[in-house]
Amino acid sequence: MSLASLLTDQQQRVDALITLLTNEQNLLTQGDIDGDALAEVAHQKQQLLTELERIESLRRNVQKRLGYESGALGAKAAAQDAGCTDAWQHLLEKSERAARMNALTGKMLSLRMQHNQQMLDYIRQIAEKTLYTPSGHNSAQSGKINASA
Repeated sequence: MSLASLLTDQQQRVDALITLLTNEQNLLTQGDIDGDALAEVAHQKQQLLTELERIESLRRNVQKRLGYESGALGAKAAAQDAGCTDAWQHLLEKSERAARMNALTGKMLSLRMQHNQQMLDYIRQIAEKTLYTPSGHNSAQSGKINASA
């Protein structure tokens, strides 16, 4: 497989990853999160990341087989010599965008989990104030105001 076709393949998959990240962010901004849809996006993302890693490994092998040093400098030189510098640059830009989006998605998930934990803590706090007597009756205040003072 040529370097140009590998770069094109990677770009298409990074574009698909960006689409999935956008979908994931949209799901996370909804008031009522669809857990099944979120799980499906996560599954698709994992499959796509596995495929991206496979293609990246192929690209590195082609780079090495053609006699270029490993790493970014060798990749850039290989792309220049193969006449696909633009494809390489576009791939880098898209990859950086996907990385930023993934970091933002991680922060969104973290904030959502933090909010959920706060809500659970609040519910526990309320539940602890509502104690029951040994006979099973609620010992909490009845909600009536005692105006006799």
